[in-house]
Parts: sequence; structure tokens; C-alpha cells
Amino acid sequence: MREADLRARLDRHLGSGYSLMWSDTVVLGALGQLTVSQALAGGVPCKQIWLAAWEALELPVRER
Repeated sequence: MREADLRARLDRHLGSGYSLMWSDTVVLGALGQLTVSQALAGGVPCKQIWLAAWEALELPVRER
């Protein structure tokens, strides 16, 4: 998964404006207490970030 795909998925579920704020402010335990933005900057794979976001947002399995 590429960063563009990750961003598109977040936009689809949160809306384009809110997804950026969410990515910068919500700390995800599954990412070691990092935000999406921090994880991206730290080189965490986008698939791993998506799975953490998917879990935090309690999305359906089909969105995994």
C-alpha cells in the first residue's frame, strides 16, 4: 500500500478535511503511541498504519 492509498482510505471514512486533523492528533496504541503522521514520518509501512487506523475507527472487516 502506498501513502496515497492510505490517505484516500482515511479521506473516504473521515472526510478529506477531518482525516488530516485526525492523522495529526489521534495517537494509536497499535503504532506505539504514534499518530498516523508521526508513523509515516518514521517510516512505518502504510499497511501497518492502515490496520491500526482500521482498528481504531472500528471499521467493518471488508474495509481491512
